[in-house]
Amino acid sequence: MNSQPRLIILLSTYNGENFLRAQLDSLFAQTYPDYVILARDDGSQDATKKILADYAIRSPDKLKIIRDDSGNLGASGSFAFLIDYALRHKAEFDVESTYLMFCDQDDVWHEDKMTKQVNAMLATEAEEGSARRGTKPILVHSDLQVVDESLRLIAESMARYQGLETSRNSFANLLISNLVTGCTALINEALARKALPIADDAIMHDWWLALVASCFGKIVYLDTPLVQYRQHGSNTIGAKEQIAYRMKTMSYWRKVLDLTANQHLSEVALQARAFRDQYSQELDRSQRRALNYSSKLAIRNGFIQRLIFRAIRKL
Repeated sequence: MNSQPRLIILLSTYNGENFLRAQLDSLFAQTYPDYVILARDDGSQDATKKILADYAIRSPDKLKIIRDDSGNLGASGSFAFLIDYALRHKAEFDVESTYLMFCDQDDVWHEDKMTKQVNAMLATEAEEGSARRGTKPILVHSDLQVVDESLRLIAESMARYQGLETSRNSFANLLISNLVTGCTALINEALARKALPIADDAIMHDWWLALVASCFGKIVYLDTPLVQYRQHGSNTIGAKEQIAYRMKTMSYWRKVLDLTANQHLSEVALQARAFRDQYSQELDRSQRRALNYSSKLAIRNGFIQRLIFRAIRKL
């Protein structure tokens, strides 16, 4: 096997003209030599398509643009489309085993991102003792630097900035709180194939991939920032990752008296049900129990929701 496998970088764009050039420049500046960028535009109305076309003309071997008639699929749907496309067309990219990375249009990658993550992936696959590389679903992700619109540093570590407990990556805990930021993720072919199709009720593609990796394979976290995660008017930081923190800091009586259901937890329940339906024949007893608990979060009573949430965190 090639000790440096070719990477396929999945890039989904949408009205990204303000920041796309900086991201593409950071991809072309990578120290890792063997990769191809597979880009799909999700219906931009600005100059995004022209920027992609200009870079593709300059680097036709490095940047391939998919043109399809699927229209606007949203971030999760567009990345799911790209995963499926990469697997179906792997021969065209001259890859024996497919390794996929996910790229947002408005971030900037550290120049050694690909190198560090590939090394971690190959080391993990070797440790798993697979007779053939890529037989166990594996996801490698990292920390990020939080930066403002002009790339000025806000926080050196997004994990610490948000108070994320990256060690709490058991399947049960990932059912209720995603710890994987998609733009930091590298997955192997086994995970890509296992995760498809990504359910319509999946909250985001990265969360679904994390669940599949945790349930059937392994998640590896690199405690070093490899991405400048740009914050601007069109995005927010971890809006759905602060649930545990908010619950911890709410007053006792507010917890007791607040019966308002949390809509996000209802979405978590739908995602859990979709996961259970898709993989029902492959789950062990503890995984089924975690999914059954999580599916009950759809209850329209905030107090009971919070009790269930706490119970899941103790599984």
